[in-house]
Amino acid sequence: MEIYERTSQDVCAEGGVRMPPCVGLTSNALPEARNIVSSTSSQTGVSTKSAFSGITSKRICSKEKSVPHWYALRTTYGREKKAYDYMVARGVTAFYPTKDVVKLVKGKRKIITESRLPNIFFAYGTEEEIKTYVYDNVNLPFLRFYYRYIHVGCKIEKTPIIVPNYQMESLKIVCAAEVDDIIISNEEIPKFETGQLVRITKGAFAGVIGTVARYKGQQRVAVIMNGLVTAVTAYIPTPYLDSIV
Repeated sequence: MEIYERTSQDVCAEGGVRMPPCVGLTSNALPEARNIVSSTSSQTGVSTKSAFSGITSKRICSKEKSVPHWYALRTTYGREKKAYDYMVARGVTAFYPTKDVVKLVKGKRKIITESRLPNIFFAYGTEEEIKTYVYDNVNLPFLRFYYRYIHVGCKIEKTPIIVPNYQMESLKIVCAAEVDDIIISNEEIPKFETGQLVRITKGAFAGVIGTVARYKGQQRVAVIMNGLVTAVTAYIPTPYLDSIV
């Protein structure tokens, strides 16, 4: 029996992005509470809680599990840094989005590094490699995958969510930009209109691939990761955008 999975848009080998035939909707809920992913039509003005960056059909096979990918991982009680440090110390490539904030500590101003995405970080490797940490209930009992649920005949199976490389690179660029007016969130953001898929060619966000978004009356670019994470740039002038067909 052939099994098909609906996934995010993939970047083509030539550097472009394969446009999806339709857009799916998914929620921000934890994986155990999330509904089965199904395709519906997209409308502008959707909230980021239900926005989905696009889907394409791709056959799941055992060979896919031997190919390294970026995986979204979640922890409980703000222990993402502990899990991140543990895995990186053992040679795993990972990304832990942080920001520096100024806080008063015992009456003195101090710069504190905080997570941009509470309870979430990303790790790169094969599914089997990452599973050795996710299923390590001795050292990392608080670490789990984010899952996508798929139909296999009459059954429902779950598979770890893969984050496309172009979305990870775009998230890194947004996080690294020394610009205040950005949004990086794993919670619902007020409604904004989303449109065409574009690549930013100039400025602090050069290289970001996402959809044109309007937020607070400004043109921006949004990177939406399977409804889990939304990263929105600051204002982007139209001449800085190249459409992706």
